[in-house]
Amino acid sequence: MPRVKPLAGRRVRDFTGRMTSLWKNAMSSVPSTPFEPGTRCDVAIVGAGITGLATGLELARAGLRVVILEAGEVAQLATGSNTGKLSLLQGRVLSTLRAHHPASLVQAYVDANRSGMEWLVRFAEEAGIPYTRSTAYSYAQTPEGRATVEGEFEAAREAGLPVTRIDAVDAPFPIDSAVSLEGQIAIDPARVATALARAFDDAGGVLHTGVRVTRARTLPTSRVDTEAGPVFADHVVLATGAPIADRGFYWVKTRGLRSYCVSFAVDGPLPDGLFLSVDGPTRSVRPVTPDDGPASALIVGGNGHPVGRAKSERALVDDLVAWTARYFPGATEIFRWSAQDYESHDLIPFVGALPRGLGRIRFATGYGKWGLSNAPAAAIRIAGEILDRPRPPWVRTIGTRMTVPADIGRGAVELGKVASAAATGWTEAESSAVPVRQPAEGDGVVAHRGGRPVGISTVGGVTRAVSAVCPHLGGVLSWNDAECTWDCPLHASRFAADGKRIEGPAVRDLTHLRASGPPTLE
Repeated sequence: MPRVKPLAGRRVRDFTGRMTSLWKNAMSSVPSTPFEPGTRCDVAIVGAGITGLATGLELARAGLRVVILEAGEVAQLATGSNTGKLSLLQGRVLSTLRAHHPASLVQAYVDANRSGMEWLVRFAEEAGIPYTRSTAYSYAQTPEGRATVEGEFEAAREAGLPVTRIDAVDAPFPIDSAVSLEGQIAIDPARVATALARAFDDAGGVLHTGVRVTRARTLPTSRVDTEAGPVFADHVVLATGAPIADRGFYWVKTRGLRSYCVSFAVDGPLPDGLFLSVDGPTRSVRPVTPDDGPASALIVGGNGHPVGRAKSERALVDDLVAWTARYFPGATEIFRWSAQDYESHDLIPFVGALPRGLGRIRFATGYGKWGLSNAPAAAIRIAGEILDRPRPPWVRTIGTRMTVPADIGRGAVELGKVASAAATGWTEAESSAVPVRQPAEGDGVVAHRGGRPVGISTVGGVTRAVSAVCPHLGGVLSWNDAECTWDCPLHASRFAADGKRIEGPAVRDLTHLRASGPPTLE
């Protein structure tokens, strides 16, 4: 088993501010081209995560004029904040999918992920990005999870994966039983994104960072509108996690999920493998070495939940730290971070042409936290459609899948939870009218003023007030005490303490309100 040494010079930061992943802390910068409004191109891509960058690279290498627009920086959100695990064994995804769908759809999902994995590995080798191959384990923490392990083993074997059913795994944390798959990948996702951006530039693509897109439209001509002006294109690709367009109502067909990671320096042996529990509370464990990351460390993740619906996000991160201290005594926390992804109700990503987009707007969403394989697979499909390449068989199977009663049931349950969150948010806001006590550092509160919910928070010594109503569909926001953000429990839009939009289907910032003096604060 590998040994992970303490990282010299690392210091745990003040966690009331922005959290940073192990990957992004060591990430090198990527040059950006100054934006010129009115640019014309063949394809405009919104988002510089792996989906957007891989799609852009495929199209640019085919000779098209491609522009990528990113509101933040390369790998700003999900790409730079995942665990860096690239695996075809994905917890309990295959067994859950197989329980309600034909084997052909499970096979297509595996084939799509295999295509995405092979694409990313080829690129990593081409770009000289190191990675390691390891055994992935989907494991049960207690005897109650054995049936899920058995189901995952059967579904994976039926889909042609050379999995093994095992009862004993050499690990310091509880494992009752597991299914394993050899040859899976551990890699630094931020390094992948950086290399993709540079390869895209070498292929003639144009990358604009710090440019926020507010709308994509096709009439009277295809274009994306940004805060700095328009870009005209024959095709538009929305690689934004949640599509920033309400066509197709994909914010109803998916749910936004947040999950957490903490990296540790550990002086001692670590389990050899990529671990993900099939029962709760979710525990994801992987060692990081200089061969597949910026430095030696242990990453522990889990405790996922729908966005905006946790009592305390900070407590969920602290729970991961406590769990690690129990099973890895002496582990020293280095970084903590979180990521957001979207899960479709049938667990299969949505990829392709956006409804009512005249075939000129394409999108991808619903990776269910497996973006390192699903994102390149989406890029293969989107680029292939734009370039009119032959479709792989898995594209046809996934694209023509049927919605079954179980999918409708999961969607109905989520819709009920959204409705409950909407009603509860307004009711609770009305119960607390201004003036209110000034929040302590890192805290936020929703109060009621003049018939409207107001979000008041203190971050970095500055107390601010913003509208606590999401500009997407009017949900009342909740305070995320781990990241100091305002999160929407309806459809997962998120905003910084100062009201600036971070992600989700909302495209506008929150309205700024008076943050000091009566009647806002005592």
